[in-house]
Amino acid sequence: MKTRIFIAVVFTLALLLSVQFVNTSEAAPGYSARQITPTAGQVLHPGQVVRVTWKSTLPTVQYIDSCEMEVRMSLDGGNTFPWRISPYLNAKATSFDWTVPNQPTNAAVLDIRFGCDPVYPESFSPQPASMFVIAGAPDDN
Repeated sequence: MKTRIFIAVVFTLALLLSVQFVNTSEAAPGYSARQITPTAGQVLHPGQVVRVTWKSTLPTVQYIDSCEMEVRMSLDGGNTFPWRISPYLNAKATSFDWTVPNQPTNAAVLDIRFGCDPVYPESFSPQPASMFVIAGAPDDN
């Protein structure tokens, strides 16, 4: 019986603390991003170092310095985003240098993500209008 009461108390405290950190009036609107480079249709080559850049609108979050951004990549036109290509970035970051992998595709799409747990959930901003190409590695003939 004491264990059940203890669990109930811990659960109630956790719920109260999470409500204290989340301001739903600020968390609902807010995040968007627009990719600048690479540009739509641009052909990138394996091993090339490219600066990935974007502009973003961040939500109003009290402790923005504890938030982060990351960029993920899709090779299938934005159906899945299995590869994180950036390090974890400061929430106010607008670029990073990326070495293009040897993953040929005609449908590379980036997703510029923002998150700030527990205050603002991870939010996605896929960029299908900026789809680009990763060329195959040149033959060694």
